[in-house]
Amino acid sequence: MKNYNFANKFPCALVLLLFLSFFIASSVHAETMSDEEFGQVLSALTQKKLNKKQAAIESFQSISHPKLKLIYVSLLEGNLFYVKKTKRIVLAQKSDGGYLIKDVLTSEGLGEVGKRKIKKIGINNRIRNVLSVGIAGLSLNDPDPGIRLSAIRDLMKGMSDSSVKIMKAHLPKEDDEAVKNEIAIALALLNLDSEEKSVKLEAIRTLSQSLNPVAKSALDSLLKKDERGEYIEDSDVRLAVKKSLDSIATRVKFYGFAETLFFGLSLGSVLLLSAIGLAITFGVMGVINMAHGELMMLGAYTTYVIQLLMPNAIEYSLMVAVPAAFLVAGFVGILIERGCLKFLYGRPLETLLATFGISLILQQTVRTIFSPLNRSVETPEWMSGAWQINEALSLTYNRLYIIIFSLIIFSILLLILKKSSLGLHIRAVSQNRSMAKAMGVRSEWVDALTFGLGSGIAGVAGVALSQLTNVGPNLGQAYIIDSFMVVVFGGVGNLWGTFVGAMSLGVVNKFLEPWSGAVLAKIIVLVFIILFIQKRPRGLFPQKGRAAEH
Repeated sequence: MKNYNFANKFPCALVLLLFLSFFIASSVHAETMSDEEFGQVLSALTQKKLNKKQAAIESFQSISHPKLKLIYVSLLEGNLFYVKKTKRIVLAQKSDGGYLIKDVLTSEGLGEVGKRKIKKIGINNRIRNVLSVGIAGLSLNDPDPGIRLSAIRDLMKGMSDSSVKIMKAHLPKEDDEAVKNEIAIALALLNLDSEEKSVKLEAIRTLSQSLNPVAKSALDSLLKKDERGEYIEDSDVRLAVKKSLDSIATRVKFYGFAETLFFGLSLGSVLLLSAIGLAITFGVMGVINMAHGELMMLGAYTTYVIQLLMPNAIEYSLMVAVPAAFLVAGFVGILIERGCLKFLYGRPLETLLATFGISLILQQTVRTIFSPLNRSVETPEWMSGAWQINEALSLTYNRLYIIIFSLIIFSILLLILKKSSLGLHIRAVSQNRSMAKAMGVRSEWVDALTFGLGSGIAGVAGVALSQLTNVGPNLGQAYIIDSFMVVVFGGVGNLWGTFVGAMSLGVVNKFLEPWSGAVLAKIIVLVFIILFIQKRPRGLFPQKGRAAEH
């Protein structure tokens, strides 16, 4: 590494390196000080000369105290001060009247003081380097493997004699495989500069197992040429480097495939949630519901209102929003069915026009109540961030939870249709409405409850969408066409067909997007569905029963 022997260029830093060379070894036998003793040691930081402050920091190598890391961090961040009159070390934070200070050891609040009463403990770049390595060294003793792994990566950013010795000293004590592997990779990066060919080849083989961009960059640098255009490394080293780079490229490609598949499944889950309610109403009732997207919009706005009502409990807001959105959208759906659609059964084109008009009414109602501006729904902390599997693959928690959520909703709906009396009546009406009516099934109430159930699920889909995009009056319009495509492709009225159709279209879309673009990918999928329907008009899983014959 280029900055490995920086002590050759900066002789003054040699003292720091000698101190840090024994940092870990000496810390094992470090004496745990009391707060009073540690406070006396810290008082040396109040000296004006930087070299004396540096010497004071070097003396910390034989100290064990729970506040030591806080001292290092506060020095780096510029928050460590001392009271001029008493030389007391304090943490200071700016306020309107000056600085709010508290004792660094006891965290006791000392009130507000003027700027002239305290003085900041200044440091230079050399001391900053020492502090950074010292923080990483202390973090290696943390019981959390994630913190230790982060500390190793911090040390890798600026490899030096001190950081190398810290990692070598810690390696025998480490019991976490991920941290061990990261240390091995860090040491292999160092060994790439070795004069011994066998050591260099072993380092190359070790780096071939890493997906860290630093490792790939270091291997690439071994393929450089001199001024005459000839390779600097011999043929064995070049061959090993090329094999390692090919291995890394293959793994990166595999994890890229896995990430694209994950995004495809997450898109498929959104399509499943948006289409599953439509599959029920379209399949059972033969209604082309163009207001389905607006029912999803109502679910999203319900989430927004729930968060307004419980601003101090955002973490639990979605748990309240899911049943609330189901009830709100389901109630509106029953009103639509009882007030309009029950007069239009058997006339699908008229239901299309009627529900299109209802969708415009719902959009304008929302604009009147909430304004045309988009509303932002907060994401709970447990849905924020990403699961970092390795350097090449990370899965965002919000999409991961939506996949799980869609599977739960799908399973619940299957149980309702297969195990409940309502499900039995829905299946009877969907397969042969006349015969079901003759057997005493109240088909008009089945229609109302079915439409309410499908609408409620659309509202639940709106809750999920609120975590992926802004909530606005036009939210549902982006998904209504895709929902109909999923239903027609999978087979009208068949839940498993809807599931397979949604996941298939989601994955295909995401694999097409990198080379065709998002718009062209949708066009290609649409053309495919049109051609598919020409061959199989009833979709992948056609509906069974006499009603399917008409």
